[in-house]
Amino acid sequence: MKKTLAFLFMVIITFSCKNDENKKTHHLVNTEYQEITKDEYVLNKPSENIKAVLVLFGGFPENADDIKREFKILDNAKNNTIAVLYMNYNRKLWLEENELLELSEHLQNIFKTNELPTDNIYLGGFSSGGTLALLISDFITNDKSIIRPKGVFIVDSPIDLAELYNTAEKNVERDLSNSTTDESKWLLETLGNQFGNPNSDISKYEHYSVYTSKTNNINNIKNLKNTKIRLYTEPDTLWWKTNTMATYEEMNAYHINKLSESLNALEFKNVEYIPTKDKGYRANGDRHPHSWSIIDKNDLINWMLKK
Repeated sequence: MKKTLAFLFMVIITFSCKNDENKKTHHLVNTEYQEITKDEYVLNKPSENIKAVLVLFGGFPENADDIKREFKILDNAKNNTIAVLYMNYNRKLWLEENELLELSEHLQNIFKTNELPTDNIYLGGFSSGGTLALLISDFITNDKSIIRPKGVFIVDSPIDLAELYNTAEKNVERDLSNSTTDESKWLLETLGNQFGNPNSDISKYEHYSVYTSKTNNINNIKNLKNTKIRLYTEPDTLWWKTNTMATYEEMNAYHINKLSESLNALEFKNVEYIPTKDKGYRANGDRHPHSWSIIDKNDLINWMLKK
């Protein structure tokens, strides 16, 4: 009898252990992902149990492939069953009213067509892409769209168009004879033709800019008061001084910090200013503080999934 009971006990223990192993193995099985490529976007979508959707906008010249190369977030997303939508929407520093409406409708169609959940959406972007992320997030939040974001983040974005004009003017005067000078000439022409000189009339800059530090205007993101906001930047003053002769007050980082202070003073609910150090590198290994790489990817995922 004792031998029989002992045998049964061993069978139960062995069976339980195998069940535990099976459970652990099942937990480690990766969810299948589907990549959907369209002219307007690239979507990496889990086959089931999507926990969140991350919408990404690239910098001025970046398309979906460029974002994937510079911001290797996909593996982190797959480990957490998050869909990633890479937008081929770029070459813009501001959005006109009709562009806001068109982009909003476009995003809604993408979500409907691909049956993406709308309960945990995050938008983000690098450089001018971050500016677009803030502007469209504000628009769809105010519009009570089905794709209202829970959070939005920027990566070293030029949020103050008036100060972008002023910095470009200084760069042209310095005449460094490099890409910075060429870009600054283009900015002066583009912004000047569209909005005039902000030092004569700043009203048009206020109408289109995320933030106008001179007048402390945040009207274009006022609807994000209850939205989680992250502001990433790497204020490497030595790098910028060496490479472009820029002072801290001329850097994106300075105005991003000022925006953070303004939003907190206006009692925005969840604003994080995240300055980094020595994290900015391009995918080819070049040191550059103005890069996607300043984001801590695991921390970003945790931020998205935190309830």
